Amino acid sequence: MATQKDIRREKIKRRIRGRVLGTPARPRLSVFRSNTRIYAQIIDDTRGVTLASASSFDLNATKLNIEVAKEVGKKLAEKATANGIKAVVFDRNGYLYHGKVKALADGAREGGLQF
Repeated sequence: MATQKDIRREKIKRRIRGRVLGTPARPRLSVFRSNTRIYAQIIDDTRGVTLASASSFDLNATKLNIEVAKEVGKKLAEKATANGIKAVVFDRNGYLYHGKVKALADGAREGGLQF
């Protein structure tokens, strides 16, 4: 059974995905956050392919905090630039642009990605 919070996030997610589309020139950076982990993918929606991904699981982080989220963003930017990706569109996936989601975006910007 979905909670009210999940229903609200799903509505926001659908509204965002209606406007944000990843193309080969500017793929979509999608963020998923759980209670213990944070995941990020760079996706080309026209082909339906994940081009790069990173997560707090890759960093062997035991706790999720803002510093870990920022490191995930930097790691993702490093992988993206190795694949020749310089610019992305940001898909916050229904989450508020605050805290860990914002830290991940800032880390990706510091790593060289342009939003």
